[in-house]
Amino acid sequence: MASCLACLTWLNVTPAAYALGGKQPPLNEPAPEFTLPTNSGDGEVSLSDYRGKWVVLYFYPKDFTSGCTLEARRFQQDLPKYIERNAQIVGVSADDVDSHADFCDSEGLKFPLLADTDGSVSKAYGSWMGFVSLRHTYLIDPDGILREIFLGVRPAIHSTEVLAHLDELRSVT
Repeated sequence: MASCLACLTWLNVTPAAYALGGKQPPLNEPAPEFTLPTNSGDGEVSLSDYRGKWVVLYFYPKDFTSGCTLEARRFQQDLPKYIERNAQIVGVSADDVDSHADFCDSEGLKFPLLADTDGSVSKAYGSWMGFVSLRHTYLIDPDGILREIFLGVRPAIHSTEVLAHLDELRSVT
């Protein structure tokens, strides 16, 4: 367990680790479509379900770890601000739907977490490191176009950064 935590820590603080997830999808092109199981009552979620809204698609390594919990709490804390901006937060990790349900219950999260247990969606977004998703975030516009990529995310301030970029993008579209 200690070696796993050391690896997750390294992935979040080592600049070279940002590129290890693979090739990032191109900006200003359609974001890769997906359908994944979710912890919410909907059963499955597709990116196209959110057409007409901004999507904050954030990948993270593992439920219940310190950085992932902090990041999720910050997104939840700012959820009303995202709703005001017509934006949907969607989290993705390799954890299964039962783990996501427990994590949402424990932290009071009111946005969906998707179970990418085989890493296929994480790979499509260049955010897969063998057995975990890397901490990357993708901002997708209401037409499904990828507008911003965040690598090297710092969980404590990330939601604030995403909101600022969202405001910039909304002002020019």
